[in-house]
Amino acid sequence: MIHRKDRQKRHMSSFKMIILGFMGVILAGALLLMLPIASKEGKMTPFPDTLFTATSAVCVTGLAVKDTGSYWSQFGQAVILALIQIGGLGVVTIAVSIAMLSGRKISLMQRSTMQDAISAPKVGGIVRLTRFILKGTFLVELSGAMLLLPVFFKDYGAEGIWMAFFHSISAFCNAGFDLLGKNGNLYPSLTAYADNPLLNVTIMGLIVIGGIGFLTWDDIHTRKFRIRQYSMQSKVILLTSSILILVPAVFFYFTDFAGMSRKERLLASLFQSVTTRTAGFNTENLSAMSGASKAVMVGLMMIGGAPGSTAGGLKTTTFAVLLASTFATFRQREDTQLFRRRIEREALKNAAALLIMYLFLVLAGGIIISECENLSITECLYETASAVGTVGLTLGITPGLGVFSKGILIVLMFLGRVGGLTLVYAVLPERKTIYAKLPLEKINIG
Repeated sequence: MIHRKDRQKRHMSSFKMIILGFMGVILAGALLLMLPIASKEGKMTPFPDTLFTATSAVCVTGLAVKDTGSYWSQFGQAVILALIQIGGLGVVTIAVSIAMLSGRKISLMQRSTMQDAISAPKVGGIVRLTRFILKGTFLVELSGAMLLLPVFFKDYGAEGIWMAFFHSISAFCNAGFDLLGKNGNLYPSLTAYADNPLLNVTIMGLIVIGGIGFLTWDDIHTRKFRIRQYSMQSKVILLTSSILILVPAVFFYFTDFAGMSRKERLLASLFQSVTTRTAGFNTENLSAMSGASKAVMVGLMMIGGAPGSTAGGLKTTTFAVLLASTFATFRQREDTQLFRRRIEREALKNAAALLIMYLFLVLAGGIIISECENLSITECLYETASAVGTVGLTLGITPGLGVFSKGILIVLMFLGRVGGLTLVYAVLPERKTIYAKLPLEKINIG
């Protein structure tokens, strides 16, 4: 039996490894993007801009200070895509995968680190789960590229092959980077394809699959349609994700896009709802949306995706636990429950702490940027919520920000991707469990 203190040290080391791994990849990516070969003009890009771009790519956010399609060369785009893939799967997952492919034995320390990286409930089966994640990722991204290929090949010819794969990986990893920008039309995202059902549905499907988490994949793959046998965490993620897609879509339908046909309005509402929590693509002009819709989007961006997924943010499980706790309080119940399973106080405390942490980061970051840049607080809060949630949606202010404001967004993107609790546990002398110990099952918070 592993001594308690040794076990805590091992877990502390895993959290530090996750953080240092992300930092290392970001720095390497920033240095590569500084090379003249990375830009189409063949000139060196300033380090603050490459650091921002690399952080946004590794943290699968999508905020950009240089238009990806018009500024970066194919080499630069390939670097960004590699950073997106590493960030989406996770630095630790990539490292363990390389070790597996090289035939090396996976140590207990590596298994433990992998467990923390993908929010797995136990160390056992980590190698099998890693293989499953890699195979699933390759299959989903390849399928997405094949579906997008006819759309891009029709408009861009042979270049459309690269664009199909780039946007498939970017969508699956919930990154939101696009290659459709041109001089005179920068940062367009997918607005040119707002009325294309195939592209819209494919991108939305990739976003949702990437955002529900690898453990949920495993549940669906293992238990198929026997939903009652799913773990409580998978049930919570699937139900919460469905609600957070459908309810905002209905809201957007009735508050925005009035000049469209019913079909186009439905597609636009659904796409903006799906992309808001995780991805960062957009098919409509976000600045033209109503103030109420922008406020809803800020909330959705803060919630983010599922734990152990390619998405960031507060996490759907944290939101579900907070909501269940609120209902329990209203009904004067002592215990908080989800799917007839009791949520222990440890999970409630972690969820409340995360909520306060994310609210503080969004508000503090937004206020500071607003004062430094003399911009509307609404625009700045939208930007900081997008950074913390690793979403990447913007009202267009990011490229014009000063170095200090960009630095704030870099910090927020990093915190949003690695997870607030991961950073806290990495620097604290003692690690607390981040799992709610429920009867028979567990649920991950943050």
